Amino acid sequence: MKFIIAMQTKLEAVKKAAFNCVKKQEGQNTIEYIIMLGVVVGIALLVGTLVKNMMPEVFESVKQKIIGGVSSAE
Repeated sequence: MKFIIAMQTKLEAVKKAAFNCVKKQEGQNTIEYIIMLGVVVGIALLVGTLVKNMMPEVFESVKQKIIGGVSSAE
């Protein structure tokens, strides 16, 4: 019987410790969302700049392929 009471006491202590641990964690707050947004915007700007620099070459390549395809079809 003492064993069961001791186990119940320990179980209650573990439950209380787990609850306190979860209770202290607040999840994501506004600062974390702002940091995340800043990282996403930074990556988007970087990718946008890289794509913008490559676009004239890509458009020229596509234009040449279209002109070449039209010329060979005639």
